[in-house]
Amino acid sequence: MSRFPIPVSIRRTLLIAFLGVGLVSAILLASLAFVKARQALRLEIERNMSVEAATVAAEVDKMMFERLQNAAVWSHLNIMQDLQVHDVDKRLSRFLSDLKSGYGEVYSSLACTDAQGTVIASSDPAAVGGHEETGTPWLKTNLSGTVLELKLDRADHSVKVFIDVPIASAFAEQRLGKLRLSLDWNEMESVLDRTGSEDGRTLALLDESGRVIAASRTLRERGLLLSDALAEWRAFAGRIGSHSGQPVVDTEVIIGGAHSKGYAQFSGFNWTALVVQPTDRALAPVHRMAMIFFALLGLIAALTFVVGTWISHTIALPIVALTRFARSYMRDKVLQAPPTGGKGEIGELTEAFVRMVHDINVSQQRLVRASKLAVVGEMSSIIAHEIRTPLGIVRSSAQVLQRESGISAEGHELVGFIQSETERLNRLVSAMLDTARPRTPTFVETDMHEVIQRSIAMLAGQAEHKRVRVSTHLHAVAPIIACDEDQMTQVILNLLMNGLQILHQGGAIDVTTHDDRANLFIEIADDGPGIDPAERSRVFEAFFFKREGGIGLGLAIVQQIVNAHGGDIEADDSLLGGALFRLRLPRNTLEMA
Repeated sequence: MSRFPIPVSIRRTLLIAFLGVGLVSAILLASLAFVKARQALRLEIERNMSVEAATVAAEVDKMMFERLQNAAVWSHLNIMQDLQVHDVDKRLSRFLSDLKSGYGEVYSSLACTDAQGTVIASSDPAAVGGHEETGTPWLKTNLSGTVLELKLDRADHSVKVFIDVPIASAFAEQRLGKLRLSLDWNEMESVLDRTGSEDGRTLALLDESGRVIAASRTLRERGLLLSDALAEWRAFAGRIGSHSGQPVVDTEVIIGGAHSKGYAQFSGFNWTALVVQPTDRALAPVHRMAMIFFALLGLIAALTFVVGTWISHTIALPIVALTRFARSYMRDKVLQAPPTGGKGEIGELTEAFVRMVHDINVSQQRLVRASKLAVVGEMSSIIAHEIRTPLGIVRSSAQVLQRESGISAEGHELVGFIQSETERLNRLVSAMLDTARPRTPTFVETDMHEVIQRSIAMLAGQAEHKRVRVSTHLHAVAPIIACDEDQMTQVILNLLMNGLQILHQGGAIDVTTHDDRANLFIEIADDGPGIDPAERSRVFEAFFFKREGGIGLGLAIVQQIVNAHGGDIEADDSLLGGALFRLRLPRNTLEMA
């Protein structure tokens, strides 16, 4: 069973409420954000793949347009008429060689053949005199009135593409031969390799019949060139969809495609550019985002728990402290340090409750003190009438016996005991009478530094006998206050004697004063055994004592006098390691009187 069931229940309830509100809202918001973000991210991925396919198709159309237009323009150049004289001065061959060099890696070779297919001029001198490669008739197109024919042939792990364009005579309506441009198809494949990325994307270029005429490295290595394995994927042109990855990969893929739309005057060949990516690789950002959201949700849950625990603890802490304070007082009847209530209604409740308990405690102490003092008063009356007279007779008799000459040494010692004990009983009666019927103080302007110095001087003999060092640190700027000088002397003497009686040989007592505008403060500290914290509230009670031979009235009288002057006194630990008595005496005591 919990020690504090009500506050702990409040704390648990608050924590559950905070976690419920915080976590439920966090989960709902995080889930909604994740769903929306996942949808947006997937749409962005698909749009990116679609745009990428359209970009590749457009770039392919542009490349083919540039090559076809080159073929159409070059076929009408005057230098092509050198075919009529079989390029006897090699001027056409040099021209073709310069063109190939000028265009870098765009063309594998440039050649002109006669009507019988014999190579008359070529960028490759070794090919002159030979016969052209036939190639498979593939596509025809008309560009600026010039008919161009594309042929396709398979090479080792690649494709060969040729552009043939007829060369007509400028002087007669006859065909001199044709211009053949052998395209470097590696350049087309390098475009697909560049566009493909490290996230598993592969690209393929399909002709109108669905054959793979160019592909990125992964598909080339799988031997898919000039195959129709991806023919049905042409249906994804202009849209995004998922499909089995065979024969590209063994997992599901997302496919984006776009048809070629031509470029400038070139209407295109209706080729299809495909962008293929494994679904798991394509959606990897979504999965990463899911992990981030889960981590974020876990962080929010942890923060909610920490903050909820802190807030619930903060709210319940004053109630727990107040309950502990009340139970401690009920159990030990000792008023502990008041709990901090904080701000707001709980703070006001704590403050009011602590004030009420404090008032009850003060009332109880006053009632106990009043009861004890009432007993002392009754006893004092009896003692005054019934004891003091016999004590006086006994003391007088002892004094007479002390002067007798025939008394033995042992008798002298016993008479001394009688005198000392009667003196002690007389002091006890006087102290009880002073406590029971305290005299109303007479307020006059008094220099408390002089009172302290005089009191120390009065006890100098006792201090010297026990070798106790008594030091003063009188820092008060204005030590003069309105008080009863005799009673203040009694207060200082009682506190100093209390220290002298408790200290061992070679002890130390420090008397310090300081002041402010309203009060004078006096602190008397020693290096003795100190006062148990549990007993500090009782040291001012009548008949409470710890010292052997004490009667427990000295500190009670001190507190009574200080309270009569409108001040207060408290016991504490001193820096010397022993006890400290701290007095506060107000300056406006005279006005109070």
